[in-house]
Amino acid sequence: MMVSRKILVTMTLMALAITSAAQAEVSKVRVSRQFGLPYLPMIVIEDRHLLEKNAKAAGLEVTVEWSQRAGPAADLDALLAGQADFIGPGIPTLATVWDKTVGTPQEVRALIAMQSMPYVLVTRNPAIKTIADFTDKDKIALPAVKLTGHAIALEMEAAKVWGADQYNKLDSITITRSHADAAAALMSNQSEIDAHFASAPFYYYELATPGIHQVLKSYDTLGAKHTNGVLLTAKKFHDANPKLCAAVVAAFEEADAFIKAHPREAAQIYLDVTKDKIALDQLEKMVADPDVDYTTTPINLMKIVDFMHEVGRIKKKPASWKDLFFPEAHGLNGS
Repeated sequence: MMVSRKILVTMTLMALAITSAAQAEVSKVRVSRQFGLPYLPMIVIEDRHLLEKNAKAAGLEVTVEWSQRAGPAADLDALLAGQADFIGPGIPTLATVWDKTVGTPQEVRALIAMQSMPYVLVTRNPAIKTIADFTDKDKIALPAVKLTGHAIALEMEAAKVWGADQYNKLDSITITRSHADAAAALMSNQSEIDAHFASAPFYYYELATPGIHQVLKSYDTLGAKHTNGVLLTAKKFHDANPKLCAAVVAAFEEADAFIKAHPREAAQIYLDVTKDKIALDQLEKMVADPDVDYTTTPINLMKIVDFMHEVGRIKKKPASWKDLFFPEAHGLNGS
């Protein structure tokens, strides 16, 4: 009888251990980010260990592995291959991957938005005042042709200028370059690149360079502020790690509040982490720019997604922005 009881107790403990293991959340989180001020919340989270802090408050002990890849396409490949848990691309990447994976085991959605921030098209060609002035002799650098918000904003503006059927009129003169490489090429005046659809802080650098001027701001194209970047994760990872995902949301909310309350300190953190050489006073002004809003709420996201559906870039049309996001964001006043 005693032996039977020991066996029963042992089996019960084993069952509990198996159940506990099945419910255990990950102990290491892998986050991949790109370059520039759109990723300031991630940089603040990394520097101040906000993800570890909020995970611990939820009863989790985690380590965070930060990485940088060549571009949004490389980030997405890493996410789909299970080599990254969170990435921070633009809206077109979200719409594209959702369109291809929704309802499949590889489904990907956004957890939150990361910020609202414009894309700014600049050029050193004095003849170009609007996009109608571009010719086949010009080259517009983008972080990724057709895939990024910069590329879609250019197509949306082209549709406004030449008509919906001519939305891709300028695609043939766009080329893929990182923001850093594109800015260096444009400012050097030694490259075929004579225009750059840029994110911050790069368009600030470029516009401070003699001979470079602004052609277009994406806020004007869309008629309002819009989300620039979103935080993506796989549904499988999200569903297996509910406490961690809640901690991630809390970490971003804390980072956003810190940036708004302490723009100078946030700017210093950016410089410390990125080793950028810009003056602190100048960077602080960029962080506090009224055009920039570090928020987890998606803003005018559907204007971009609807356009992508209209031109056939995605096949499925989400009924609302909530279809693209996990439930953690559904209580926000998004659009």
